Amino acid sequence: MRRESRILKKVSIPDERQLRSSLYDWIQSLLFALILCIFLFIFAFKIIDVNGSSMVPTLRNGDKLLVSNLFYTPEAGDVVVFQPDSYDPDKALVKRVIATEGQEVSIDFDNGIIYIDGIPIEEYYINETTTTKLDFIGPKTVPEGCLFVLGDNRNASTDSRKKEIGMVDTRMLLGKAYYVLFPLSDFGKIW
Repeated sequence: MRRESRILKKVSIPDERQLRSSLYDWIQSLLFALILCIFLFIFAFKIIDVNGSSMVPTLRNGDKLLVSNLFYTPEAGDVVVFQPDSYDPDKALVKRVIATEGQEVSIDFDNGIIYIDGIPIEEYYINETTTTKLDFIGPKTVPEGCLFVLGDNRNASTDSRKKEIGMVDTRMLLGKAYYVLFPLSDFGKIW
């Protein structure tokens, strides 16, 4: 009969120094990740709550947005967040950029059509056409370093048509809204 020999492997049990080293590595990694997250949310990203219905149907009251101003240059169509000094300095507003510096804005309130440099713009994102004048007397040319912004729910929005807000200085921008984070049913990129 053949006898099979069994080779027993020695099971190594980590000693106390290895456990401490491993625990130290884990703690160091977690602290680094925490510091990185704090750095990103202080300097690169912000989470902003939508307050009100001025951006319906694009955004709804209570939506949480991921906003960033990192390497951002405003363009027509962007949804931006800003804090106007003259309206309510403690409240951030969310609106859509309609025109940038040097562009001329005119609005035909009877037909609800907005013209930029004399050309009507297509607005697939609005709740209804623009028929509420507020304080707007146009046409108006957007000054250097400013934006003309409107809410997507045009007739229920306080925006650049209102004297207290007017043209938005780009230095007041908190950034562009990129994503809806919450509620999860609305999660996704903002168009």
